[in-house]
Amino acid sequence: MKGKTISQIQLGDRASFQKTITETDVYLYAGITGDLNPAHINESYAKNTFFQGRIVHGILTSGLISAVLGTQLPGPGTIYISQDLKFHAPVRFADTIIAEVEAIEIVVEKNRVKFSTVCRNQNEEVVLSGIATVMPPK
Repeated sequence: MKGKTISQIQLGDRASFQKTITETDVYLYAGITGDLNPAHINESYAKNTFFQGRIVHGILTSGLISAVLGTQLPGPGTIYISQDLKFHAPVRFADTIIAEVEAIEIVVEKNRVKFSTVCRNQNEEVVLSGIATVMPPK
């Protein structure tokens, strides 16, 4: 299975992936990465923070962008080169996040594509945005 090559990608091409974030997802991510920040895993602590409850790791949420790029557009064989991110709002346990990418720049001679990246929650609120640069498969 191979993703789209640079000649198969057009400006404006889009793809998305949707996932409901569970408590299990957050605990598995915390265990894998070692990020045991109590804002993510300790409700007693988190209820006294600015967010008044546990929030999902921002980078866990951004990982959904990787799922789109690596499985859909461009797809299998894609190499993720860089990602700029801005976090706009917290993601809560049980939020359904839609990660979307859109091709905004194609550099054929370098085999690079830039994508606008956005994650929204079930209320259509933008929770993060940025720009990804990838190398599609040849």
